[in-house]
Amino acid sequence: MSYELLVEIIKPDDWSRVREIHLKSLIESPHAFGADFATTSEVTEGEWRARFKKLDYVIASINGIDVAIMSIEELDGDFGATCWIGGCWSDPIYRGKGIFRKMFEFIDVQNRDWKIQGLGVWIDNYSAIAAYEKLGFVRMGEDTPSTRQPGKFHQRMIRRTLI
Repeated sequence: MSYELLVEIIKPDDWSRVREIHLKSLIESPHAFGADFATTSEVTEGEWRARFKKLDYVIASINGIDVAIMSIEELDGDFGATCWIGGCWSDPIYRGKGIFRKMFEFIDVQNRDWKIQGLGVWIDNYSAIAAYEKLGFVRMGEDTPSTRQPGKFHQRMIRRTLI
């Protein structure tokens, strides 16, 4: 079956798309995130729009259906990171189709300071760690305690773009 994949940076006026797919990610994979569904579902439109001042959101859609999301924050981070990737999630129905590879190829060619990408992943999320390593991420530093979920630890990972 053929499909049309579109990767795009979402504008603040499309905040509801970000909200919808983010909430879906929290229902399907609550273990993967520091945020929770109950708190996030109460975030107002104004609060969602305010998030766009700090973050860019990238969404991938297939045949008009939003199937994957990530946020990007420009910063001077650990290990030389120029941006932090957060909230990575794809709908399980569409996993294994190279969607995140296409999303990272998309952000690699943007004229932004996104060339050294950092992210954090729970140390027990072995499938996510393996997926990030296939995309070129390398584990960096020691396990870091979570500030949102006491007792949990995340692993920082860094990826340098090839472009």
